[in-house]
Amino acid sequence: MELMLLRHGKAEPHGHPLGDAARALVGKGHAQSKRAAALLKAADRLPQIVLTSPLTRARQTAETFCTAAGLPPPVIQDWLASGMHPETALRELTAFGEFGRVCIVGHEPDFSALAEWLLGGGRIEVKKGAVLGLEVQPPSRRATLSYLVPPALAMP
Repeated sequence: MELMLLRHGKAEPHGHPLGDAARALVGKGHAQSKRAAALLKAADRLPQIVLTSPLTRARQTAETFCTAAGLPPPVIQDWLASGMHPETALRELTAFGEFGRVCIVGHEPDFSALAEWLLGGGRIEVKKGAVLGLEVQPPSRRATLSYLVPPALAMP
């Protein structure tokens, strides 16, 4: 499967009165999500399914991305919440093996840790609004990096 990691866009600052999970996207975050959708659509690389963390900023990123790309709404997955472990992600992704292209929307440092773990080391930083593509066959831990598009290059 082609596994796409879409980090949530720019959100409200830390210290939200309702807690970290309630932090919403700001205008720039919505724009980053739309640009990611436009880039993948232009490259004919749209996912078949989008899975998202339940945290507000990730869910809003996924919803904005799906709307801009003309995709069905995202599917909320609790395992994508902040603090996800790579082993958990790989185990959970096996349930989506029938999809050739899966996009997950979530958080740092979770995504960098997942990519580094799947690739066997190195240092990867997934910036807000970035899209990272990996070829992986869950439950195998082996992956190949296909692309990493920082948000500044995802301009339509």
